[in-house]
Amino acid sequence: MARTILITGCSSGIGLDAAHGLKARGWRVFATCRKPDDCARLETEGLESFPLDLASEESIQSAIAETLSRTGGTLDALFNNGAFACPAFAEDLPRGALREIFETNLFGQFDLINRLMPTFRAQGHGRIVNNSSVLGLAAVRGRGAYVATKFAMEGLTDTYRLENRIPGLHFILIEPGPITSDIRLKARVAFEKWIDWQNSPNREQYESVLRPRLYAGVGKKDQWELPASAVTAKLIHALESERPKPRYFVTVPTYAASLIKRLMPTRIADRILRKS
Repeated sequence: MARTILITGCSSGIGLDAAHGLKARGWRVFATCRKPDDCARLETEGLESFPLDLASEESIQSAIAETLSRTGGTLDALFNNGAFACPAFAEDLPRGALREIFETNLFGQFDLINRLMPTFRAQGHGRIVNNSSVLGLAAVRGRGAYVATKFAMEGLTDTYRLENRIPGLHFILIEPGPITSDIRLKARVAFEKWIDWQNSPNREQYESVLRPRLYAGVGKKDQWELPASAVTAKLIHALESERPKPRYFVTVPTYAASLIKRLMPTRIADRILRKS
């Protein structure tokens, strides 16, 4: 029987590439998206797809029920990939913006894990792979909300790994840096909904740095940017290796951020990261 995996956030980018890449390797992939229209498009591409909105407990439970009904009650792996960004300077983030991004990027992902844990416990094995970020290792200006969710993901995933007593169950983090995706394009929605940048004391920085990157920068490659297939390659190792690593770094900036945080005094690290 084909190994089975549930993937969140498959409408584009990393999730879409992972779904097609694993299907090509013989995995049975349940490629979920928040919007039903995206699920319908994935079905036409030959993937099994149904809705999963990480911000909705009902949607999470419904997607789990659909998954287990199709597999007969088992699941080999979960790839928690769904997330979005809300770019803004930290003092401009209203409570509602933080609540919304944490619901999807953190609360929903770990709610999904917890609801699947009885399945993993009963079968005695599984791979839970959480897609973090270079921003889960080091902060940068204007990305505070996303940084906060990824720092929290790192801490919770490490805690699950320490608490895990099932030899065949692995908790794994993937740490991408700049990857070709629609995340910047999709981030406009949250930015326009929540951020009153015109009345911010940081207005000049929005006009000169953040908004040009968010709008004019869409479609332009970052330095060191890699295609989504680079993440899929690390995901394959995390899923298929007999001894998967606790963390997989992707792109040069992620390796660099790890070294900066581990080896440099905070003041020196801050000088470097402040330029990012």
